[in-house]
Amino acid sequence: MKNHQDQELVGVKEIARRAKVSIGTVDRVIHNRKGVSLKTKAKILEIIKELDYQPNILARRLASKKVLHIAVLIPAVSPETGYWQASLNGINNAEAEIKPYGIVIDKYFFDQDDKHTFLQQATQILKSKVDGVLLAPMFIEESKIFVQKCIQQNLPYVFINSDLPGQKSLCYIGPELYHSGKLGAHLINYIVPKNGKILIVNIAKEIDSLHHLLRKEEGFRAYFHENKKNNEIIKLDIRNTDYAAVKNEIDLILKNNAVKAIFVTNSRVSFVAKYFEEAKISEIKLVGYDFLDENITYLENGAIEFLISQKPNEQGYRGVMTLYNYLVHSQIIESEYYMPIDVITKENYKFYRN
Repeated sequence: MKNHQDQELVGVKEIARRAKVSIGTVDRVIHNRKGVSLKTKAKILEIIKELDYQPNILARRLASKKVLHIAVLIPAVSPETGYWQASLNGINNAEAEIKPYGIVIDKYFFDQDDKHTFLQQATQILKSKVDGVLLAPMFIEESKIFVQKCIQQNLPYVFINSDLPGQKSLCYIGPELYHSGKLGAHLINYIVPKNGKILIVNIAKEIDSLHHLLRKEEGFRAYFHENKKNNEIIKLDIRNTDYAAVKNEIDLILKNNAVKAIFVTNSRVSFVAKYFEEAKISEIKLVGYDFLDENITYLENGAIEFLISQKPNEQGYRGVMTLYNYLVHSQIIESEYYMPIDVITKENYKFYRN
């Protein structure tokens, strides 16, 4: 059951939907501000009466006139993968909903291949007057240092995409990484011959610092160990993330190993799929992550067998809304909100919503 605060925000959205206007227009009518035509105002007031809507808490929030700042610290959008664009889209959607209520989203971006840019942006946030932080803690040690400083400044913080256990975040929103890796192993177990050799591929410059990749790999290996499978599992860490380098390294390892399946631990699975297409490889099964345009193309033509979706759009949206509900409504927040671990195939991708 939704609490009263959630009902109020949903109520404003529902009024805007029915009236076919923006949330800001509804807000102006509720608070009797100028800038709305008499016809539109009458329509909105009629819907408010019909829904018996009473904006008690939000009215008090607006009356306070205090602006709250939420800092977002996530990787910059990369030409190599659209993953963080999806997260940013979700953040922007949440921003549009809560902006009329005096919430400002300050966005900070770092290079996911350079931990120093993370530290630089984290330092800027700590120097700014923010009320909460939404963070993708990609670099383990650097993220721990940052959140300790957030604690010292009494700043609530929410993790998305990757968790850092024991760091006392307000909430983690994202996949259960260990079981996500186990799912990848379970899928590959179905499609490889008994005792077939399996290759795990990590594609990232800072692999040793990336908790989410390492945790998935742990889960993947655990599945085969727990189920007493005899498949040989080898690993390839690719730290040069441009396509030419990925192609060369994949080509070399496949020439020296009779690999039957490949598990790519992040959204760069499209790089391997592109190589398969160019080399006309169809006998090796490929599993990777994320419902992104570049990956769907290869899913559709059969180069990728399965995609595991982590819902980056929803992670971004829920991350912002969690901080909003905590800061504005003093809502009690659950410490973990796991995304569903969805399996996408070429038969069902057209019906999937991210």
